Amino acid sequence: MNIIAVDDERPALRCLAKAIEDAVPNETLTCFSVAKEALDYAKGATVDIAFLDIKMFDMSGLELALQLKQINPATNIIFVTAYSDYMGNALSMHVSGYIMKPATKEAVQTELENLRHPPKPITPPKRVRMKCFGAFEVFIDGEPFVLNRSRSKELLAYLVDRRGEGVSIAEIGSVLWEEQSYTRSLQKQVQTVVSLLMKALREAGIDDIIIKRRNYIALDVSKVECDYYDFLNGDTTSLNSFFCEYMSNYSWAEITTAQLFYMRLQEK
Repeated sequence: MNIIAVDDERPALRCLAKAIEDAVPNETLTCFSVAKEALDYAKGATVDIAFLDIKMFDMSGLELALQLKQINPATNIIFVTAYSDYMGNALSMHVSGYIMKPATKEAVQTELENLRHPPKPITPPKRVRMKCFGAFEVFIDGEPFVLNRSRSKELLAYLVDRRGEGVSIAEIGSVLWEEQSYTRSLQKQVQTVVSLLMKALREAGIDDIIIKRRNYIALDVSKVECDYYDFLNGDTTSLNSFFCEYMSNYSWAEITTAQLFYMRLQEK
């Protein structure tokens, strides 16, 4: 969360800052003793919560709150004041809270637990991105990830195509070696490919994208970004980037290609 605290009395501002830092030590806090400086800051940054003194010299907290709301209606306003007379005006503005001075950690925590507009948690970007349109490629932290074993790469592509659905050793054999009968020898080849894929992913530090059990392997779709998945979710950029080519390196991907082509036509 990005928090600001505004009070033109420096001792009161220090007291408020300490209460906020004690309540939420891991959040970003910026303090201002001049209301106009706080307003200028809010024009260039998203302010989630603003703790405002009401009675200030250059601009009242009520006026500052109105202007902050004009910049970002989702900013939570919490007034911190020594005067209870303003409570009616403050509450009529539908603010998130009202704290009487001196501010305490407990009072701050209580107001933060009852925000009118709770800030949405920031989701960290996913390390792994799969590119399915055109040839299948994998990226880790924006850098190409090279799988030296072509069968291991094809297996990973097939798991992406299955979208989290678990597949068996026999199914992998029938897909990756489509012209061969499933024998004991082929079973061992598939198991070797699975082991090599897991080894490569483990060495790259991304083996958590795979869910593996006895005779079962699947992709954890929550751990990856993928243009194919974005397409299915209606993402405009992905819809426009599909030019009838999907995992063009693999013949088994033709079924999905046809499905995507039909979906693309329906969007027009």
